[in-house]
Amino acid sequence: MLLSLISLDDDDIAIVTDAVRQWCCEKKLDIDSVQGHRAITVAVDLVQMNTGRDRLFSELSKQLDDR
Repeated sequence: MLLSLISLDDDDIAIVTDAVRQWCCEKKLDIDSVQGHRAITVAVDLVQMNTGRDRLFSELSKQLDDR
C-alpha cells in the first residue's frame, strides 16, 4: 500500500491522504483498516489518472460506495 505512494510527488501524497482521511472520518473507519488501505489504493489510482484535487473525494466516495 505505501509503495504505491512512492510514485507520487509530495503534493499528490497530500491530496491522497487528505481525501482518504476525510472518507475514513465520514465512514467512521480507521485509516489503518482494510477499508482504509483500499481507499488509499483507489485514491492513488485516481490521482495517477489525473483526477483533480477538487474531484478526488467525490470520485473516491463513488468508487468505494459502489463496492
